[in-house]
Amino acid sequence: MNIITKYSVRFLILGLIQVLLLNQLEIGFGIQAMIYPLFILLLPIDLGTIPLLFLAFVLGISIDALSNTFGLHASSLLVLAYCRPLFFKVFSPRDGYENIKEGSSYEMGFVWFLWVFGGLLTIHHFWFFYMEVFRFNEIIFVLQKTAFSVPVSFIMAFILQFLIVNKPK
Repeated sequence: MNIITKYSVRFLILGLIQVLLLNQLEIGFGIQAMIYPLFILLLPIDLGTIPLLFLAFVLGISIDALSNTFGLHASSLLVLAYCRPLFFKVFSPRDGYENIKEGSSYEMGFVWFLWVFGGLLTIHHFWFFYMEVFRFNEIIFVLQKTAFSVPVSFIMAFILQFLIVNKPK
């Protein structure tokens, strides 16, 4: 499959699942499942910062336009995309990323995926919920929503990645 087609299909699948299914889902306790950050993690590791930020903005603004959230998804996805190279650098394997194409748990292993995607997802969710409330005196509420939403989002994204990522040969 062509690489542009592959990532376009992932873009559409994750965006549509988020907008049509997860944004309509009321779990309780302020939990909001968000799986679309998985798209940014699964982009090629050697992708430059500018294309990465551009793709994050396009995905985020698309979800915002369909969800009527006025830039919340775009801003939080831009923060995640901006932090991604730092997390990849901090958690790089001993041999580097020479033979690795993308940051899936197939290629990198569960522990790496847990630390990198878990950390990026925590930053994403915290930024999203804080921008949603936009009051410092609500920080406990923001932390509560983040603490409850990150595990749910992580588990859903982890399971979903097995459906949209081909196992390397």
